[in-house]
Amino acid sequence: MSEALPKVLAIVGPTAVGKTALSIELAKRFSGEIISGDSLQIYRGLDIGTAKVTAEEQAGVPHFLIDEREADENYTAYDFQKKGREKIEAITRRGHLPIIVGGTGLYIQSLLYDYQLGGDAAWKETQEKRAHWEAYLATHGKEALWEKLGQKDPVAAESIHPNNARRVIRLLERTQSMPKVPPKALYDFCLLGLEGVREELYQRINQRVDQMVENGLIDEARRLYELQKKRGHTLQSAQGIGYKELFPYFAGEKPLAYCLVEIKRNSRRYAKRQLTWFKNRMPVHWHDLTRPDERERITEEVENWLSGGIL
Repeated sequence: MSEALPKVLAIVGPTAVGKTALSIELAKRFSGEIISGDSLQIYRGLDIGTAKVTAEEQAGVPHFLIDEREADENYTAYDFQKKGREKIEAITRRGHLPIIVGGTGLYIQSLLYDYQLGGDAAWKETQEKRAHWEAYLATHGKEALWEKLGQKDPVAAESIHPNNARRVIRLLERTQSMPKVPPKALYDFCLLGLEGVREELYQRINQRVDQMVENGLIDEARRLYELQKKRGHTLQSAQGIGYKELFPYFAGEKPLAYCLVEIKRNSRRYAKRQLTWFKNRMPVHWHDLTRPDERERITEEVENWLSGGIL
């Protein structure tokens, strides 16, 4: 008889949908420990703009892959995959339930499935691919480059504007490395997705941005802006929504009101892209927390899965 795969619970969905609160509720109910699946919460000092869970909100539940990098360091899907699997193994050994929480789709997918993202050995190959697509961009332009991405990965292309050539190239690098046949799952996972009425979600996003500003987002973003100026090159952490939109304000190029509108607009668009990604890429069981008794239904679903039931 083959050995049973380790159980892993994952909670995914767009920004501002309620993932953090639900994850802590379920962690308390099922002796869970939480692993952040967010690409920016790994950075120290980026607390407000990433809606990072506070010590009070954690309510004693262990959290991992938060505040492990400085804001001027890089952090890749490979880094997350390696550390995330180590945390899953350690949590499982303790007899607790690993709970992955986040909205960065590639991170979640590469963790739960046997994707070979590569480490240092893949660096040269990645550089060669990057040089190829940068040359293609110089010859054919942004629109043609984006169309190439659309041919290889229509979902990824839908998530990015053609003018963002740097991001398009990064996505082309990834799609080339992904296998045509989906790899096997490494865990017996339950994948919960949170969604809701689109207009209500957008309203919560707008309100969250206003609250972030009240809590000190502008000062936090200014520190990141000054760090990037000091380093003299674009920082990966500075590309996060909620930070990059404020840089023109700090540079005296745009009024603050305009930049805040941009944060809300980009946050709403990102939420839409997150939903599109998960609905096209992974076997998610979707829930709307605004429905009556939805939390009870989620708890029953998790209980059934943990007891060996079929999802």
